[in-house]
Amino acid sequence: MPTKTALASPEEPKRPRTSRRTRANNEGSIFPYKNGWAGYVWVTTPEGNKTRKWAYGKTREETHEKWLKLHEQARRGPVATKHETVTAFLTLCACCDQRKDHKRPEHKRRCCSIGKCCKGYLSRSSIAGIRRVLRSVLGHALREELVTRNVASLTTLPSASKTKKKRQNTVWTVDEARRFLEHLREVEDPLYAAYVLILVLGLRRGEVLGLTWDSVDLVGEQLWISHQLTRVGGRLLHRHTTKTEDSTASLPLFGLCVSALRHRQRVQEEARKMAGDAWTTSDMMFTTRTGTPIEPRNFNRAFETHCRRAGVPRIRVHNTRHTCASLLAALDVHPRVAMRILRHSQISMTMDVYTQIPSPETRKALDRLNKSLTTDQNA
Repeated sequence: MPTKTALASPEEPKRPRTSRRTRANNEGSIFPYKNGWAGYVWVTTPEGNKTRKWAYGKTREETHEKWLKLHEQARRGPVATKHETVTAFLTLCACCDQRKDHKRPEHKRRCCSIGKCCKGYLSRSSIAGIRRVLRSVLGHALREELVTRNVASLTTLPSASKTKKKRQNTVWTVDEARRFLEHLREVEDPLYAAYVLILVLGLRRGEVLGLTWDSVDLVGEQLWISHQLTRVGGRLLHRHTTKTEDSTASLPLFGLCVSALRHRQRVQEEARKMAGDAWTTSDMMFTTRTGTPIEPRNFNRAFETHCRRAGVPRIRVHNTRHTCASLLAALDVHPRVAMRILRHSQISMTMDVYTQIPSPETRKALDRLNKSLTTDQNA
């Protein structure tokens, strides 16, 4: 075995040969290893531990270069001795990763839980959000010297055409939304106003089910989102919290929304009289026939049933929010008002989605819905 020597940078003159005993403490070593060379340097890990960091190469010169870089890293500060995957560094919250769908009854399982991934694209905005998170996470990892560069900052977003096909299958047109609302009026669904608010104001399920009568001003035509109704840990909670700070701002009410809410007042009063002593008193806007809160899952089931009977595509309740901008245009709502309802920070964002032009028949049908509620109110 060749005599071990102290190592020097190729740019510097070779240092005199020294024995192992004269090498400085924690300097490390290079030696033949398998079909090449190996070397180590004593480093301090981010956890504060002292350990060896290894470098490998096919030649002594290659290994020496890596060995020198390790020395430089060790001189600057802590050095990671193992590399986490992105999965380990960033706790995943996706449904498939948490295997949530595997907990469903076997006849209700779908997608990855049955080994048949839908391979559907997320919307462009969802992908942009994921990229922002990854870019932030990898930026943090870069500052911690766990990675050498932020690869997320080098990526580009897919064109809108790649997500268009999936979006067409998960969003209603204005005509489909109109048919859905007409069906609800025909069957006199007591929660008609809730669906109007979801479609026209873009409210989320928890937001609309958590509304209270003191959060609406029908004379001043304003609505405040101050509560959410959610089920957490098996308990139905009516919490005074919102998803975003913008949710606490008032939203303008107009036409169809005001008429629908006045209709809801009458329906709820009739239900209270019918229930008698069984009625549970509260200030909640949307309740069961006995005054208790609406179970969110039951709301979803009812929505799916109405989709089938109205002859419109079955979509998630949450996806009805994407039809909001088009409905606002059909109701002749000014873009500035729509901007406030859609909670956009810039008018350009509103105009990007405020483009679907409804047919004259659709405009007339929506106007008839409003007039039918007004007629009921005056009856």
